[in-house]
Amino acid sequence: MRGGVPAELGVGAVGGLIGGLFGGGSGVFYVPTLERLTTLSRPRLHGTATAANTTVMAVGVATFALVGGHLDFHAGLGMLVGASCGGLFGAALLLRASDVVLRWLFVSVLLISVVKLVLDAAGVSVLHGGGVVSTDTAQAWAYVVPISVVCGVLIGAWAAAMGLGGGLLAVPVLMMLFGLDLHTAIGTSLLMFLPNSIIGWIMHARHGTAAARLSVMLNLGALPGTVIGASFALVLNSRVLSGVYACFCLFVAVRELARMRSARSL
Repeated sequence: MRGGVPAELGVGAVGGLIGGLFGGGSGVFYVPTLERLTTLSRPRLHGTATAANTTVMAVGVATFALVGGHLDFHAGLGMLVGASCGGLFGAALLLRASDVVLRWLFVSVLLISVVKLVLDAAGVSVLHGGGVVSTDTAQAWAYVVPISVVCGVLIGAWAAAMGLGGGLLAVPVLMMLFGLDLHTAIGTSLLMFLPNSIIGWIMHARHGTAAARLSVMLNLGALPGTVIGASFALVLNSRVLSGVYACFCLFVAVRELARMRSARSL
């Protein structure tokens, strides 16, 4: 990477800060940043970004647990299992789909999330029990098990293949389909992606689509950044955090739309 070790550790720290604060999403920073500062090919960009998420998830979960954050194992375990399975065949699954369609789906989820988060920040509740289904339904195993596993597979496949956006999909899914509050959804998203990030790193390493040394340096840099990001998420009240999260989702959505427009005009 241009800039040497300081740049590598700095990029890792910023990615960790983003991932710890938002329950993932560090890939939306890693991928374009590595694209500018390295000569890595597109597959190695995404593979390295996936590998760099390992510390973000592990340290983020540990920080949430130690500082007093909440994790929802009811939906989280199903998402964890599904995401782990999705990570095993994510690239093979998504490379068969249209990149344009996938990115439009990603942007759509982000924009829906922005609307919900803005309403939450304003103190307006339009969903019964915080989600699209009742609290009783969201706690029923007949609903939780299949929905959480399927969502985990799809989101895990996306994260493993693309190296970005997994947390930004998982957090709104946990909020809207299972009625979790934002703080709990962020912590649960970090838990969900821990095995996925490890599996993704191993799979990309086996296929030569992750830069080994750079992945390690980014993970080292991410350690302090993740602690700061996760701690910051926990001290913000829910309405302020909702507003910050909405701004970040809107930024990513607009950037994705700009990238798609630029690619279409080439």
